[in-house]
Amino acid sequence: QVQLVESGGGPVQAGGSLRLSCAHSEAFDKNAWVAWFRQVPGKEREGVAQISTRGGGVTEYDDSVKGRFTISQDNVKNIVSLQMNSLKSEDTAMYYCAKTYRGGRVLDPNRYDYWGQGTQVTVSS
Repeated sequence: QVQLVESGGGPVQAGGSLRLSCAHSEAFDKNAWVAWFRQVPGKEREGVAQISTRGGGVTEYDDSVKGRFTISQDNVKNIVSLQMNSLKSEDTAMYYCAKTYRGGRVLDPNRYDYWGQGTQVTVSS
């Protein structure tokens, strides 16, 4: 069973930065994708960014965060980080780390099988 533990959320002012971390465990000896999703009450969970654990770490971003957020990984420690810069009030959400061993590259929560508990990010203007 894969376990994911997020950390690093909290309050921040608009224009500021936060770094989220996700410690994840391995279930299979093959490529996986680790992603960050976010959700606000009453809205669907949306993809933020994802990274492949092998193949050089292919990354994908939602258009809303391109140029502001960077996803990266430490494959020795099995930690995926999300550096969030130039934060806006609309970035306020619960952020979830997720992992999948399925193929494909769609940044869609339905493709992800394992989820963390989430960490709250609150951006005040």
